[in-house]
Amino acid sequence: MSPALELDDVAIRFGGVQAVAGVSFAVEAGDFVGLIGPNGAGKTTLIRIVAGMLRPDRGRVMLAGGDVTGDGTATRIRRGLALTHQIVRPFREMTVLDNVVLAAGYRRTSNPFRAMLHIDRRRESERAGHIIAQVGLAGTERKLAGSLPLGQMKRLEVARALAVDPKVVLLDEPLAGLNHTEAARQVETISEVHKSGITVILVEHNLEEVMRICRRLIVLNNGLVIGDGEPRKVMDDPVVHDAYVGGGMVAHAQA
Repeated sequence: MSPALELDDVAIRFGGVQAVAGVSFAVEAGDFVGLIGPNGAGKTTLIRIVAGMLRPDRGRVMLAGGDVTGDGTATRIRRGLALTHQIVRPFREMTVLDNVVLAAGYRRTSNPFRAMLHIDRRRESERAGHIIAQVGLAGTERKLAGSLPLGQMKRLEVARALAVDPKVVLLDEPLAGLNHTEAARQVETISEVHKSGITVILVEHNLEEVMRICRRLIVLNNGLVIGDGEPRKVMDDPVVHDAYVGGGMVAHAQA
């Protein structure tokens, strides 16, 4: 079988800055990968390339064996990719249920003629309700998305991603801004997503949680992969140690 996601010598430059300098790796179906690195390492740029928001100067992006390098985000979503954003952007004046229903009906709404022929949304509503319960938001269906606290908004972001039937989910700092309790709940939600068979790629600065839940780490620095493998072995690598975490954070992660 082809990998769920494969990058081959992906690179992009912004002016005089080589943001990503030739990244290659493959993620197998069902894997749970943490993508980490210091600020400015190229993580967000790489995620945006994978999601189709940026086109690389060179290299290829493959989804389930198909080359999507020249495809836009909508095409990649139809091929099984979903992305959550660090800064959550729900439709704030819509209910939680309607936010997820809209995502669940993306195959219809992407085609105006198909959308006009399908005005009954009961199937999408039922599915959205199931997903909302799956991420721990049961009881919030009729609330406006903009009224939710940040922790629940982050879980709504995951629900919207699940609604597009993804095979691969990219999570861009899903724990950012959360307190310890909220972060723990979000980690439980992400773990359940992975257990359902979805391939997860997690970009996150909360190293303690990354080490706890990810089965593999890929470390970026200066736009290059400097570590890839089992989390504790990667964190013990002197190159990773020197470039990213420093002694104190390593000790904290291993505690």
